[in-house]
Formats: sequence, structure tokens, C-alpha cells
Amino acid sequence: MTSSVLFAGRPAWLAAALFASSLGLASCNSSATSEQTTESTTTADAAVTDSAATAAPKPVQPAGPAPAWAPNIAPEMQTVIEKLAALQGPTPPETLMPAEVRKAPSATDATMAVMKDFGIPTPPSPLDTMSKEVAPGVKARIYIPKGATGPLPVVVYYHGGGWVIANLDTYDPSVRALAEKTNAVFVSVAYRQAPENKFPTAHNDSFAAYQWVLKNAASIKGDPKRVAVAGESAGGNLAAAVCMMARDKGVMQPKHQLLVYPIADYSMNTESYQKNAQAKPLSKPFMAWFFKHYLRTPADGNSPLISLVKAPNVKGLAPATVITAGIDPLMSEGKAYADKLQAAGIAVKYQNYDNVTHEFFGMSAVVPQAKEAQDLAAGELKNALK
Repeated sequence: MTSSVLFAGRPAWLAAALFASSLGLASCNSSATSEQTTESTTTADAAVTDSAATAAPKPVQPAGPAPAWAPNIAPEMQTVIEKLAALQGPTPPETLMPAEVRKAPSATDATMAVMKDFGIPTPPSPLDTMSKEVAPGVKARIYIPKGATGPLPVVVYYHGGGWVIANLDTYDPSVRALAEKTNAVFVSVAYRQAPENKFPTAHNDSFAAYQWVLKNAASIKGDPKRVAVAGESAGGNLAAAVCMMARDKGVMQPKHQLLVYPIADYSMNTESYQKNAQAKPLSKPFMAWFFKHYLRTPADGNSPLISLVKAPNVKGLAPATVITAGIDPLMSEGKAYADKLQAAGIAVKYQNYDNVTHEFFGMSAVVPQAKEAQDLAAGELKNALK
């Protein structure tokens, strides 16, 4: 199958659902670009209106047997993975160019399709959004609870996608879920991506966005003394790196760091890499593809900003919540980084969810473990930002 067939146009119902994007789900790639961030109010009014969405939801069940690479996968998770495979086709993403992968149907698309199939409605979203340029070439989408007068706590959020793909729209559902559960302002950062912008561009952009929030929190109904960072996958790596950069540059340390299956080790030879080498949606070959496109040379992989687990000193960093997925090449390194922080005397809440894959965190509309993880994350953020 050619890439032009693989990434053919989406049906109208799916486009509508993507525009709504007020769901509890997320993914590592999407067709929209970061530059499409615009001024808007809540998108709940654009939710899917298909009659199936108004009927009583049906139990989510997969169509086939569990895959060989995940014999114990949760049925709801498997259903999303099956739908993703149907939408994407058989061409492995790591065989394509970044521009092509950015156009591919994502796990967000797959979750929305599952919601349609099983009659799961889209909830309204009590948030307003607006766009701001927070550094040269770096925009952010700011989520503010409706009717908020402030000052509210602020969370600077970094999306996933291996520093190469995905954007603010792809991870919009994760941000909405956390913003609603914490009643905090969220600043979701559209850092510049590779291969157009190699390491350390995304890291520098992420730190610049954090500094912007410290200086401008009051203008977005936020409290500059109550700021946390959060991210998923590559975004989890960026959130952790921002804590290191803040400490080393004498900038206020975040009150908390929420790291959801963070990239934390360049070696790709951990136990979970061996066990989950062929997992979906993130496999070992796909992770190698991300490193190839973001890093200037393999030597960059040894930077503590990339290989968090090899950082010589993690003392003085923010308390952390680290969430991992059992069916994910990144599970071992996320746990190792949590252990490293804890060994340095930092308060850490670590939780692994066994029977789900990378990208599960944003899928709370379909995957029960995602709701559990979001509730845990939101609770830890709220406690840290009191």
C-alpha cells in the first residue's frame, strides 16, 4: 500500500470529531500542524452528532484475539489498537518520511472511531482557549476554566510525538481532561519539531515557554508562584528537562513534574524494550526513527536532557508523578527515572498500568485505566499546587 492510499482523506464524521477534540483521549500523531492553533472558545458545540452517539453506549469489545505482542492487553485497549491498524493500513510508520507520518491517522482518530462504533458520547468541555506566542516561533494554546477569576495554578504541558510528529490538537483531549480535573490554567506548548529543528531546539523552546509563564501568569489568570510542568512521551522528557534547566539556570523550580511514559534513555536495550519491541503504537523501530530525526548525532543521545536516567545529578528537582504503561518499550526507563529521583530524596509517586500501551493516558472515554491514570495525575497536581 502506498502512502497516498494509507493517508487518504478522512470521512466527514471523523473530521467533525477531530474538530471537536473535547474528549479524554490522545495520541502520538495527527494531520493538523502546530501552527493551526487559533483563538477559540470551547469546542463542545462541534461534537459528533451521529445518532449512535446519543444512544446508550455498548460495551467496548475487540473484534479478534489479542495480538501476539500483547497477550494480556485490556479489551478496550485492544479495540483501539485494532481500529488504529484498520485506519493506518499495513505500512510501518518508521519506513516513511516525517511529513507522511504527520498525516497518518492517529490513536486519537482511532479512539474517536471506537467511540462512534460503540455509541460513546462526547462530553461538553467547560474551558475557554486562546493562542499566544510565548517565544519566537513558539505558540501555546492556553486553557482557562470558564468563569475563572484567578489567580489559578498553572500547568505548562508538553505534547508527545518523539519531538517529530503530533501537535496541540493531537493531545488536546489529555490537556482538557487534566484542566477540568484540576481547575488549573494549562499552557500547551507547540515547540518546534525535527527534522526541521534538531536537538536541542524542542528543549530550548520548552524552557522558554516555561519562563514566559513565570513572567506572564497573571495575564492568563494564573498564579506565578504555583506553576507545574507535565508531558507525555517526548513531552514527559521535555517536562523533566525543563526542571533540570530551571535548576541549572537559577530559575524557579516547578512545584511538580508530571511525567507520563517519558522518554528517558537513549540505549533502547532495557527489559521493556526487549519485551515490547513490536508493540503498537510505539515499537522499538519507531522509537529509533524518532531519535534519528531529532538528534544531530548519536552523541546527543547521551545528553542528560535526553537520557534522563544518566543525569549525573537530579537533586533539587521538583517532586514527581511518573506514570508508565506495561505494554510499552519506555516502561523500564520511566520506572528507572522515578527510582533515580527517589534515591536523590525527591518525593515521587510512581504508577504502572499493566495491560495498556503507550498513548493510553488520553483515552479515558474508552479505556478505564486511562481514567484511573488521569485521576491519579490530577490529584497529585492539585495537592502540589495548593
